[in-house]
Amino acid sequence: QVQLVESGGGLVQAGGSLRLSCTASGRTFITYAMNWFRQAPGKEREFVAAISWGGSSTSYADSVKGRFTITRDNAKNTVYLQMNSLKPEDTAVYYCAAETSLQNIRGPQSIGSMDLWGKGTLVTVSS
Repeated sequence: QVQLVESGGGLVQAGGSLRLSCTASGRTFITYAMNWFRQAPGKEREFVAAISWGGSSTSYADSVKGRFTITRDNAKNTVYLQMNSLKPEDTAVYYCAAETSLQNIRGPQSIGSMDLWGKGTLVTVSS
């Protein structure tokens, strides 16, 4: 069974940058659209970014557009989230999620569409 493992979280000052990684085990990584969600303390989990199986299409939440970039390296079974100009409101546990899909990404993705989840990595942005 495919497993997702996130890494790269940590403590950073406002205005700083972090790069999250999510590595998948198994040989079927290329058949998944990959996503990042986040959940702040006391809040519901929300969509952050998505990338299609081949990397040709992406989608971002309005709150991160222009600051975050999602990419993937199918040879390494890894998806990345580059986070720049971080704000205290970006503080959350960030989850990697996979959806079995060979379609282009059209808009924000829903939690209910995901087939696999990682355990999350904590990002804390201090003011």
